[in-house]
Amino acid sequence: MTYLELVNDVLVRLRESTVSTVGETTYSSLIGKFVNDAKRQIEDSFNWNVLSTTVTITTVANTHAYSMTGAGQKFQVNDAINSTSFIGLKNISFVDMNRKLNFGTPSTGIPSEFTFDGVDSSGDTKVELFPIPNGVYTVMFDLAVPQATLSSDATSVKVLDYLVAQSAYARALIERGEDGGTASSEAYALFRGMLSDAIALEGTRYVENNFEPV
Repeated sequence: MTYLELVNDVLVRLRESTVSTVGETTYSSLIGKFVNDAKRQIEDSFNWNVLSTTVTITTVANTHAYSMTGAGQKFQVNDAINSTSFIGLKNISFVDMNRKLNFGTPSTGIPSEFTFDGVDSSGDTKVELFPIPNGVYTVMFDLAVPQATLSSDATSVKVLDYLVAQSAYARALIERGEDGGTASSEAYALFRGMLSDAIALEGTRYVENNFEPV
């Protein structure tokens, strides 16, 4: 569903008139805020496959820090590889990386470790590689990156739209109080059940989510 369709879906549930654009009325604009709040909560609740994207970094000799362009700051790492050297990259702590880069002369070579440190001027997370690259390597990060805040009427939501609509509806009920229809607590409980079911179903398709007890 598009942003506008989601807002109108919630308005219908509230027995309100639909709109031709999200910003048409003060109330439809408020519902738009609830839709984005709901989208954000659902995105944060699980590593949804639909949010998967790959950020590719091409290294430069003797440069260890790079921007994760387009990744922002709220992402999950599914995998990191040096595809040039056919090796996986290990995520080490900031403390370990800081010492490797600053205690003595840091080594250069094929990058095999990484850590995140700060953000750039665009708000994207920066990553540090070690050993410091001694040449050109292609480093690929497979990430789950939340969708940007919905603002255009025609933008389609990536996560499950029925979950977004149900959560936004519950939020709208809380905002205006009970009015003889579905109680906000009941609507939110229904959303939580639907979210749990969706996570369980998604989890069956990817072995990464099937953790065996140690």
